[in-house]
Amino acid sequence: MRQSRQFIEEGDKVKVTLRFRGREMAHQDLGYQLLDRVKADMSDVTKVESEPRFEGKQMIMILAGR
Repeated sequence: MRQSRQFIEEGDKVKVTLRFRGREMAHQDLGYQLLDRVKADMSDVTKVESEPRFEGKQMIMILAGR
């Protein structure tokens, strides 16, 4: 979180990726909860450019500066 905040403040975008392996695919709701928490914690300096979505076995969200 600290590193992503630093990237945002420097003007970069941050791509948050969760990789699901094996039986973890049965608990996709936990991944959405985690990314929602990241979104809430970073909301003071970021806006969500791309909402959490699945690409294969990965959940991806892109954050950009305000």
